[in-house]
Amino acid sequence: MFLTIPLKPEREYFSSILIEVFMFGFCPEALRDPMAMERANLLNMAKLSIKGLIESALSFGRTLDSDYPPLQQFFVVMEHCLKHGLRVKKSFLGFNKSLWGPLELVEKLCPEAAEISASVRDLPGLKTPLGRARAWLRLALMQKRLADYLRLLITRKDLLSDFYENSALMLEEEGAVIVGLLVGLNVIDANLCVKGEDLDSQVTTALKPSLFYVCFHGNRNSQIASILDQKNYVEELNRQLNSTVHGLQGRVDSLEKSNSKLIEELAIAKNNIIKLQEENQQLRSENSLILLKAQQHLEVTQGDVSVERDTYKQSRQGLDEMYNEARRQLKEECQLRQDVENELVVQVSMKQEMELAMKLLEKDIHEKQDTLIGLRQQLDEVKAINVEMYQKMQSSDEEMKKKNDMISRLEEKTNQITATMKQLEQRLQEAERHRSSAEEGTRRFKLDFANKADSLQRQIEHREKQLQQLETDLKIEREWRQTLQNDLDRERETVAQLSTEALQINGLKKEFHHLQDENIQLKTICEDQERALEELGSKLSESKMKIEDIKEANKALQGGQVWLKDKEASHCKLCEKEFSISRRKHHCRNCGEIFCNSCSDNELPLPASPKPVRVCDTCHALLLQRCSSNPT
Repeated sequence: MFLTIPLKPEREYFSSILIEVFMFGFCPEALRDPMAMERANLLNMAKLSIKGLIESALSFGRTLDSDYPPLQQFFVVMEHCLKHGLRVKKSFLGFNKSLWGPLELVEKLCPEAAEISASVRDLPGLKTPLGRARAWLRLALMQKRLADYLRLLITRKDLLSDFYENSALMLEEEGAVIVGLLVGLNVIDANLCVKGEDLDSQVTTALKPSLFYVCFHGNRNSQIASILDQKNYVEELNRQLNSTVHGLQGRVDSLEKSNSKLIEELAIAKNNIIKLQEENQQLRSENSLILLKAQQHLEVTQGDVSVERDTYKQSRQGLDEMYNEARRQLKEECQLRQDVENELVVQVSMKQEMELAMKLLEKDIHEKQDTLIGLRQQLDEVKAINVEMYQKMQSSDEEMKKKNDMISRLEEKTNQITATMKQLEQRLQEAERHRSSAEEGTRRFKLDFANKADSLQRQIEHREKQLQQLETDLKIEREWRQTLQNDLDRERETVAQLSTEALQINGLKKEFHHLQDENIQLKTICEDQERALEELGSKLSESKMKIEDIKEANKALQGGQVWLKDKEASHCKLCEKEFSISRRKHHCRNCGEIFCNSCSDNELPLPASPKPVRVCDTCHALLLQRCSSNPT
């Protein structure tokens, strides 16, 4: 019996396996019953596998994935425990030993297991019963119901007897012990991806059977050789584990370095926190001192005020009337202030509305500029298409002229060929008439002038020669006629090709006319778009003027924000002459700058003030230009 173990086991795990196998594998009772020895070995393997899995999981972390080596070893051991004593079933394809048959019985014994069986059947990558059994084991472990399902299964030995032999592990006490050991796996959380794994053909490495099934009927030298082979194998595994340990040690060193850096950063942060706390305490002490000083000053001022109030009441009796008058004036001023605040709120709302209108106008201007750019690009494309179509039309006209000339030449040639054919036919008819007349003459000569045979014979020979010449001429004419017929067929083919080309040219003409119509339509669209662009340009200029007016009104509303102080200006901004007693300062009510009298001797009404106010020469010219361009 072979037991498959994954390629990367742990060192301690293999050493415990070897010790247990050599402790339990050489008992004399096992020599008498090989099945009992196999059951004992499998039980020991299951104990070690479950114990090592639980210990490593608790040290590593309770959530495990499918790449965890002890978990892979556990599944291999469970697979061999379930395969022990499994009956071989015959089928059309041969003999088959499948774990899926007994595991399907759990669905009948426990309705809760139907979900696992259905999900295993629905997995697309599983094609063999062994793969389905492996997937079932993984899903049952993730549900933490593997021990419960197998306990239900081993209680029904009457059903398991159909799948297992009498001395199988699942029918003996060792199976119940293994099921009891599986309860301890409920403390582990397994997160296994069953869908993506190839469970039908998992690659595992088999330990040699001398570790688990030692038989003393063979030679002792072979046993020693097999033990040495296992020793070499375990040493190789130890070397691999040492390399992995070195790698993990390097990672631990890097983590320690990063931890030391984090500790240093934490110490620096703590020092910064202490400094900030000290600064906070200093600020609080300063704040308390400032509060004490303020309270003292307030008390002093309150005492002065009370003294002054007493002296004021005692010194003058007519202050009541003045107080009432001042109170009345105060009410009026409060009312005026309330009116001014209301007007200010109205102006602020107007300012917000104007800013919103400015933003909308700017957005509209940007959109119109984008449409102008798009329309110009479309116009350039239409012009390029018109130029290409004009070039194609010229080339198609030239090709049409060339093909018409070729058709006329071919027609002339066909007419000449038909005329020559008619002449040859006439000559052939004449030759046939000459031949018939010659034959009739020979007959008359033979009948009438028999005694003139020699002369007639000479004439006949002469006529035969002529006849041969005529026959040769006739052959030559027939060959010439055949060649002419072939030439005529070729010319007809060329004429047919030219006619098809003419039809294609007519189609191109139709396409050209269609494109001309489209060009005319595009020109009309382009003209409409140009007119729309002109209208948009006029509207854009109007909107720009409105924006300028709104900006001016906004400047007028802001007032103090752009109003230049007298102390800040020592020279006129326009003529740059220095101010003096004779050359006084004057503010421009539009831009807020300071000018001399000669540079600001202009008056115009502004949006903020309907009355004419003083403006500088620059603002005067700008406002006049704006009024002339926008009379509305």
